[in-house]
Amino acid sequence: SIYLDQSHWQHIRPQVFSTIMDHYASGKPALSSVAEVTDTTIFEDDDEVVAMIKELLETRIRPAVQEDGGDIRYTGFDPESGLVSVKLAGSCVGCPSSSVTLKNGVENMLMHYIPEVTGVNAESEEDDEEDEQPPTTNEPKVKSYEERLAAAGIPFSD
Repeated sequence: SIYLDQSHWQHIRPQVFSTIMDHYASGKPALSSVAEVTDTTIFEDDDEVVAMIKELLETRIRPAVQEDGGDIRYTGFDPESGLVSVKLAGSCVGCPSSSVTLKNGVENMLMHYIPEVTGVNAESEEDDEEDEQPPTTNEPKVKSYEERLAAAGIPFSD
C-alpha cells in the first residue's frame, strides 16, 4: 500500500474541485473530438526525414529546452540544403546562450540521428515580419504551416 500525506490534499482539494466545476459549468466537452495539432504533429504528407525531425524535437529536444523556460518550434526543412528551420520562444528569445544551445545541442542531435540534416537555422521575429510582406514576383505564395492547418479545418495550438 502507498501512504499519501492527507494534509497536502486538504489544502489543494478546493482549488481542484473549483477548476473541475468551472469547466463543467462552461459546457465545454471534457475531451475533444478533434486531435490537437502542434508544430510537431506528423502529417500523412510528411516524408520520413521530416517525421524523424518532428519526433526528435517533440521527444528529446523540446523537453530539455522547456526545462529552462524556453521553447522550440519546428517551421520547416529544406531537403536540398538539409537545413532545419526552427523558431525559439520563451526565455530563449534574446538569450545569449541560445545560439550555443542551437548549435551544440539541437543541431548536433539532429545531425547525429538524421544524416540528411546538415544544419539548423533559427528564425527570428523579424523573419516573420518579412514573410508577411506580399510577394513581389509572380511566383505562387507557399502556404504557411498555420494556413495549411486552417485550410484542412484543423485547430492549431502552440
